[in-house]
Amino acid sequence: MAALTQNIFLVLCLTLLLTIFSPCKSSIISINPNNGQPPLLLYLPVRKDADTLQYVTVIQQRTPPVPLNLTLDLGGRQLWVDCDQPYISSTYSPARCGSPHCSLVADSRSCFNDCFFQSQPGCHNDTCGLVVDNSVAGIVTGGEVGMDVIYVEAPAAMRGISGMEMVSVPEFLFTCGASFLLEGLADGVSGMAGLGRTKMSFPSQFSAAISGGMGKTFSLCLGPTTGAVLFAPPAGYSDVANSLVFAPLLTNPVSTATCHNDSEASSEYFVGVKSIKVNGTPVKVNATLLSIDEQGRGGTKISTVDPYTVLERSIYDAVLNAFVVEASGKYNMTRISSVGPFGACFNASGIRITRYGPAVPTIEVEFENGVAAWRILGANSMVRVGDEVTCLGLVDGGANPRTAVVIGGHQLEDNLVVFDAERSRVGLSGSMLGRGRSCAGFVDRITTFGSYNGSGFDSLILGPVNKIGPFFS
Repeated sequence: MAALTQNIFLVLCLTLLLTIFSPCKSSIISINPNNGQPPLLLYLPVRKDADTLQYVTVIQQRTPPVPLNLTLDLGGRQLWVDCDQPYISSTYSPARCGSPHCSLVADSRSCFNDCFFQSQPGCHNDTCGLVVDNSVAGIVTGGEVGMDVIYVEAPAAMRGISGMEMVSVPEFLFTCGASFLLEGLADGVSGMAGLGRTKMSFPSQFSAAISGGMGKTFSLCLGPTTGAVLFAPPAGYSDVANSLVFAPLLTNPVSTATCHNDSEASSEYFVGVKSIKVNGTPVKVNATLLSIDEQGRGGTKISTVDPYTVLERSIYDAVLNAFVVEASGKYNMTRISSVGPFGACFNASGIRITRYGPAVPTIEVEFENGVAAWRILGANSMVRVGDEVTCLGLVDGGANPRTAVVIGGHQLEDNLVVFDAERSRVGLSGSMLGRGRSCAGFVDRITTFGSYNGSGFDSLILGPVNKIGPFFS
């Protein structure tokens, strides 16, 4: 029965791929800030949904504008929105096959011509189509590619004003999804915001929208409650930015999406990992699992969809056992019954609390460049699951997962993570808590007054578009 189900899924996936892809040409997208000047920074606020542990952002879309809550998908290929619900907008237009806008529809090979109802957003003939996937639940369908104006926030500080102002981005490409795709997403969410390595993702479209370009660098700062995505290189929090540990950004030649075509590379952010240590001692793992093979299996990726880090079973067992030995021996931690999905839990009452969170063994991830290791300390390694229970926040990914190591959201919280596609690297700060910083505080600095002196912000986050922050020099 399982084999039959799998075969049916493969047939449906293949059918989607054969019916929605077609070749198209090039497009330039403009951006219209309300003050007539290009913004130095575009900003997406992020909140953590307590029930699903998803990171949710908000934009406005359409004319008149409608606020949309969207689940953030770091490796997502595109913005997709539920168009089954009434979609009313005077500025919507479908991306017609053969039009310049279709060039941003990566790997498109055919057109939609099967709309038999009254034309409306999500239902036009002679339009480009894409696979739309809910990466949380693993659900896919085909959807019409359309364009509409979106509104995002930018600091008003360059005009000497505190707080934020809205910036309009016309003809922002997205894909129409269906209501059933919302299964498993946070309540009130209307779709997903993809930040992945495609031409239709937020970083790519924002970069193309601003002439003189902010580049494709963006920064992620997630918190236990609030956070932000910043589209531009960071130059504030200089003490944090100067201490980034860089990992090489790798391309997985085989897509890791639920449904994809054979020639499609992964849109997710893979990094080169050389080893994992616990309290400075290397953990013995099968090194081949840390590399991406010809079928696109193995390796390490960063994810906002997975709430906790997921490890291939042999890696998980090795790291968990090493952690338990150190915790019991050097830290006198008392192990108790496990609480799913975690495999190692401890009596919380006997664990000392520091500015980095619980005083527990340090997990280190050593990257292939060998310069320094990214350290995962107590606030990021432990998860409180009860008044007296705290657990190691790692999850067993099974014996043969597609990706060997998935660095999840909890381990990224209160870390500044910089994605520098142009230099093919990802920078991680490690926990900012020890410096008296947090991602909630990061957001506060964006929204408070920062004077603009013509060459950079004195007290805000970023310098001007054409001046990259000091840690890139």
